[in-house]
Amino acid sequence: MPANLCQQRPVADISDTASKVVTLLSKMTIEEKVGQMSQLPGDGGNVSNRLRKTIENGHVGSILNEVNLDTINELQQIAIQDSRLGIPLLIGRDVIHGFSTIFPIPLGQAATWSPDTVEQCANLAAIEASENGINWTFAPMIDISRDPRWGRIAESLGEDPFLCKSLATSMVRGFQGDELSMPNSIAACAKHFAGYGASEGGRDYNTTNIPEHELRNVYLPPFKAAVESGVATFMASFSDLNGVPATANNWLLTDVLRNEWCFTGPVVSDWEAVPQLVTHGISVDRCDAALQACTAGIDIEMASDCYFNHLIQLINDKFISISEVDRIVSRILTLKFNLGLFSNAFTPSTQKANVLNKTHLKVAKEAAIKSCVLLKNNEQILPISKGKINTLSVIGPLANDGYEQMGTWAFDGKASQSQTCLQAIKDYAGNAININYAVAMENSRSNHQQGFGQAIESAKNADIALMILGEEAILSGEAHCRANIDLPGAQEQLIEAIHKTGTPIVLVIMAGRPITLEKVIAKVDAILFAWHPGTMGGPAITDLLFGLVSPSGKLPVTFPRTVGQVPLYYAQKNSGRPPSQETFVDMDSIEVRAPQTSLGMTGTYLDTHFTPLFPFGYGLSYSQFSYTDIKLNKEVIAIGNAIEISVTVSNIGRYNADEVVQLYTRDLVASVTRPVRELKGYQRISLAPGKSQVVMFELHTDELAFHNRKMECKAEAGLFHVWIGGDSSATLTAEFRVIN
Repeated sequence: MPANLCQQRPVADISDTASKVVTLLSKMTIEEKVGQMSQLPGDGGNVSNRLRKTIENGHVGSILNEVNLDTINELQQIAIQDSRLGIPLLIGRDVIHGFSTIFPIPLGQAATWSPDTVEQCANLAAIEASENGINWTFAPMIDISRDPRWGRIAESLGEDPFLCKSLATSMVRGFQGDELSMPNSIAACAKHFAGYGASEGGRDYNTTNIPEHELRNVYLPPFKAAVESGVATFMASFSDLNGVPATANNWLLTDVLRNEWCFTGPVVSDWEAVPQLVTHGISVDRCDAALQACTAGIDIEMASDCYFNHLIQLINDKFISISEVDRIVSRILTLKFNLGLFSNAFTPSTQKANVLNKTHLKVAKEAAIKSCVLLKNNEQILPISKGKINTLSVIGPLANDGYEQMGTWAFDGKASQSQTCLQAIKDYAGNAININYAVAMENSRSNHQQGFGQAIESAKNADIALMILGEEAILSGEAHCRANIDLPGAQEQLIEAIHKTGTPIVLVIMAGRPITLEKVIAKVDAILFAWHPGTMGGPAITDLLFGLVSPSGKLPVTFPRTVGQVPLYYAQKNSGRPPSQETFVDMDSIEVRAPQTSLGMTGTYLDTHFTPLFPFGYGLSYSQFSYTDIKLNKEVIAIGNAIEISVTVSNIGRYNADEVVQLYTRDLVASVTRPVRELKGYQRISLAPGKSQVVMFELHTDELAFHNRKMECKAEAGLFHVWIGGDSSATLTAEFRVIN
């Protein structure tokens, strides 16, 4: 696409909103324009004289992290009634996975593989946030995340561009509704643009080095999909990208986002990212940082004051043109008009009846149920039969902790409103099952074993030991990265101690990332991975444990055996020497003083198997599904056309259950190396025992396109393999050919 294509488009008749923006802009001073480009934190429920004066003078256009409704209404009143031009404020908040009602963390929502569920969660979050005066959320976070050490993987939608694109689109639609001007719509923000999920070593804020080919084929597609879905705003990444911080990256913010993709909304920096250009070593001082950020494409500076302190002088000195400032401010004002803030910026306190109502709690429970992934179920120990056990031992620091189950970025949820596992299990069991509870550890990081004795005695006297372990919420999220992603603290020792009692163990894990479980997997009989499930996590997990519903979650990220395999993802390249079971050499099988040979001569490790512990897309059910009779309506298609691929899925088990049917392809020969598999379609279906369904996919050659050596996004002719199954290791396969 030519760099100036967006500017070449015919100019349409000026809309009513555009006319109002032009009129308002003509009345604004330079100081007021720069004020619209400045965002400040709130005063924590108060309105200081300093903030009041700043708003009165038109020196701020948006406020973040103010959640007191009366205060927000007061801030809007000052802006509208006491400032010279009466321009309302944007009120921003990190409404990441719920407001008062907390839904599963985004990585957990991705495990639902349900766009409808993700849209519902975002919609209800928008309702609750908007009733509190908030009109802008800094979500969805759509960074492709392939390193579980990175704390912000919890906020992501996983490792795969196709899955991320579909769920990101649903989340944007949920937040923004059909029209931004509707009362319960809030502006969404696609973040962090771009490549943040590839931070070196999984360390937050770290550098990212991503070749343009990889950037365009893997990391950018979800952001492009967000633009196409009408996302209102973008946020730039903290990190540098190939040597240029995203906050000052003209190629990224202007060439790609504006000129190629024709995005017309505002772009906001991340928290104090503009002055951090000095820290990066790309700006000499805060004035230079303001210049570089503004000219690169940052419209609004979050939290810091480089813009307000320096842009006016930069404009006066002709480093920044007033026409460019006018374009920036026009984007901000247009968003405010589109949100309906000029018509009504105030939020009645009587509207808050929707917070934590039965509908919201029901959706939260359903989302949590769909998000949980059953990783292991030896001898069908799950579901637990209420009539077949007398005593259940519930063990672990996360069993009865409403705060921790909410997960990261749950600022506005209340622990007292969370329904915990212990509470829900007791409610369900009633007098039919004896419930013995032992916390065992003070918290998930504790290395003390004083509580082990009580837990061991509890397990000895039980039919099943239900261990609810994992990570506290604080161990994932921004700046909460881990070099070791085993279960923290003394949890592995606790599992070993309970294992020695001989009582069967059902392990429930709450965590914000994949956990390496190879050391404990043989010691437990079942594993249900619950992420951080939110407000209704307890009832959801209870329904799953006791078989009121079958697990249906699928992994949105690959689970490594050991952290040394990271980054590990299913869509890897084949390489010239791919590993195989036949060529794999285990370190312990090598003779002492063996000759110095290449030992299998494939790309693998000596001290762990080359496969993951659990592959992308994996998830068990209480039922079993068979996949048969894969069919293609044609074996050869021309570029620009579509092929229909079908498969028969049968429930051959004993339970009503959902299954996520997944379609993968491989382009065998191309102008650049292609992944061994790529997700190209998925459908969630429900089947009763003994029932079958033909599942149909339509695959257009546009979905087979990729950026070639010339950075052209095109499909190429050639032979393709296709697989359909329940995870990325599916074996039912067919092939087709694409021709020019």
